[in-house]
Order: sequence, then structure tokens, then C-alpha cells
Amino acid sequence: MDYNKQARIDLHIHSTASDGTFSPSEILDLAQKLNLKAIAITDHDTIDGSKEAIALGIPPSVKFLTGIEISASSPPSFPCSESFHILGYSIRLDDPALNKTLEILQQARKNRNPQIIERLNDLGIDLTLKEVIDKVGECQLGRPHIAQLMLKKGYVESISEAFNKYLGKGKPAYVDKYRIDCAQAIEIILGAGGIPVIAHPFLLKFKNDALLEDLILSLKEMGLKGIEVYYSEHRADQTANYADIANRHGLLMTGGTDFHGSLKPDIKMGYGKGDLLVPYELYEKLVRK
Repeated sequence: MDYNKQARIDLHIHSTASDGTFSPSEILDLAQKLNLKAIAITDHDTIDGSKEAIALGIPPSVKFLTGIEISASSPPSFPCSESFHILGYSIRLDDPALNKTLEILQQARKNRNPQIIERLNDLGIDLTLKEVIDKVGECQLGRPHIAQLMLKKGYVESISEAFNKYLGKGKPAYVDKYRIDCAQAIEIILGAGGIPVIAHPFLLKFKNDALLEDLILSLKEMGLKGIEVYYSEHRADQTANYADIANRHGLLMTGGTDFHGSLKPDIKMGYGKGDLLVPYELYEKLVRK
């Protein structure tokens, strides 16, 4: 079907399988209500969201890509203290190497949680891991779920305050976690038949655009296929710059809101902060890859 240029897609969505507050079923329902033409559920280090969506049945009006967002370490020659994530699209959900790697990453997240709770307790914040599980269920628990409980118990006034004061990198309750090498993340996605894409490049916070471009070229040599050009937090000039880099180096462009439901209440699925438009043609180019 030939959709007009205003047809919206969202290729960066988190579900209750990781740290989103909408279930895969609710995401599919919302995608239909918002008239989104294509979506991808890209949970952190798990494909359970994609699996559940497919098991439920994808509505005929919505195109669907399987997805993942893998936590990786930046290349040694491009040290980065911020979030370094590799998105993977159109992955085979039953790929053995992918699933084995995700099990390791999920265990690393699981091992981290008690340490965070212990540090919060030492700071006088009275909560337990059991309370977190009782509140959100047996999903892939992480810092956002701990922040939700802190908010509920009145220790903070918002999720962002929990991160800014306690849980964010460099804060008193922060505990680092194991990440796989970015080359391995790209290799795993490619091995599962997928398309590896660097997520939200603005978060990498390099001193200048030349360093970012050098990083992307290094990742391309490892097998990177695309850049998340359109994103809720990207300024217009950043979007234009990332698009220029993609076009000059033969990389695909993708885009999404990074929707997390109530954990990021200012981000609306398909629309970001209200003015994000990820064009349908990007989905078409992805599926032709």
C-alpha cells in the first residue's frame, strides 16, 4: 500500500517486558488508535515484548518489526560515558546466539538490583526488592521500576528526580552493569538476520560532530547498518546532521519516540513531544534491506 508522506511510524517502543508501562497488547491497541502504520517493540535486552505481540496477532492495519535494544559498551577508541545502545530490527526471535546473549544481559540486570536497593537502604530509603516485584510483577526489573516504588512511597516527587538524585550514573545509589562489546552486539544482531542501528546518537554527547561521524564509520566497519535519525529529543539541526551522515555513508535512517508510557509521560507514542514525525518510507527501506 502506498501511504502518503504524513503516515507515521514508531520504531522505538518499550513494553512491560522491560521498562515500559504499556503491555504489548496495549501498544498494539494504541498504535491502531493513533493510526500508526508501522511499529517496533524494542525492549532493553529482551525480545519477550516482540514475542508476545506476535503471539497476540498483529492487526492488519499495523506493520510490525521484531526488535531489541541492546546495552553495549562503546569502542575503546571512542569512550562514551552516556547510554550506548544498539537497536536491532527484523531479528529472528528463535536465534540461539541472540537468546543466549540476552540471558547473560538479563542476569546482569537481575544481579544489579539488590545492590541498588542496598545502597538506597544505606541512604535511609526504606524499600525492598520484594516490594518492587509486588508492584510491577515478574518483568525484567530495573532502575525505572525501583524509581516507581520510590515515587509511590513518597521519597521523590517524580521518576526523573529519582534518577537525578539517586539512580543516575554518578549518583549515590548507582550500580554499573555488565555490557557486551558493541562489535559483539552488532554481530549478534546480524547473526539473527537483523539490522543493527545506533540508537539516539545525541545521548552520546561527543564534543563535536566529527568525533561522532568517526565513531559511526568505525561501527559501520563492524557491520552497523543504520542511524536512529528521528528521535523525541533530537533538535532539528541534529536530525539534519544525522541524516546527512547517513546519506553520505550509505546507512539506513530509522526513528522512534523511545516510548515508555508513564515512565516518560511527556513522550507520546508516534508523536514524541508532539512534533515528531517518523516517515513511513523509512520502514519501507528497512524491510527492503
